[in-house]
Amino acid sequence: MRSSNRSGAALVAALTTALALAACGSGDPLADPTASESAPAETTEPTDDASATVIVVGSQAYYSNEVIAEIYAQALELDGWTVERKFNIGQRDAYMPELESGAITLFPEYTGNLLQYFDAETEARSADDVYAALADALPSGLTVLDQATATDQDSYTVTRAFADEYGLVTIADLADVPEQLTLGGPPELIERPYGPTGLKDTYGVDVEFSATGDTTVEDLVAGTVNVANVYTADPQIETQDLVVLEDPEALFLASNVVPVVSAEVADEIGTTINAVSAALTPEELVSLNVQSMVEQRSSADIATEWLETIGR
Repeated sequence: MRSSNRSGAALVAALTTALALAACGSGDPLADPTASESAPAETTEPTDDASATVIVVGSQAYYSNEVIAEIYAQALELDGWTVERKFNIGQRDAYMPELESGAITLFPEYTGNLLQYFDAETEARSADDVYAALADALPSGLTVLDQATATDQDSYTVTRAFADEYGLVTIADLADVPEQLTLGGPPELIERPYGPTGLKDTYGVDVEFSATGDTTVEDLVAGTVNVANVYTADPQIETQDLVVLEDPEALFLASNVVPVVSAEVADEIGTTINAVSAALTPEELVSLNVQSMVEQRSSADIATEWLETIGR
């Protein structure tokens, strides 16, 4: 699912408080404490021939994906590349043919979901295994650059009140809920391997499905649905006090942000884009999403500021 829910002033106020608390008491336990003092990222100088090449950067119709695509585009422009933006295309069925044809050169993707798009029966589950399997599964002419540690993967999420009422911790616990379960999500979820059929096959959970699309979180909070397919980097998980149910059977694959690129230019732009991926942590992605979704900043402004923070 990729949604673009927008919240009002109350959401902004709640988020401000949450972020202030997070700043005081949280952080990435694996982060390099000297990262803020590191040297500027290495850049790629295009050759004379490459500088005339137009890199077409695409994005999904999803606010977070567009921000990442804009970061890719601006990073390349800083290194002298000519970039054309082709954003807000839609979902994979719409843009994958353009990637395969070469009409789009570079696209931010998500490892697990893209792997399942090409191989619905994959048994890969860990971040590294999924990344390796994806590289093998891609059509000829496409490859992947380095994956980021940032993830934005599917989850099944409930309200805090619903979790407390039925003692829900994992997806498996939904099987013991005595009331009718209605799952909200984008229309395409009905066909995904981790959708209602996968939920039944993996956890024995029967659900009705409601194609809530962009209003999925609003519908969950309002009680129109009681289970929702929400992406883990959505700041509303925190601001709306939602509970992401654990997935012990790995219904959802690891889904790290990864650049999918035309093999013809992968070596030439790799250093530039890999530097972006190296800096894009889970915390950084949530922060970018907050700026887009809550603060209503443009993708261009968000990208420019973020690239400056990493020394570009």
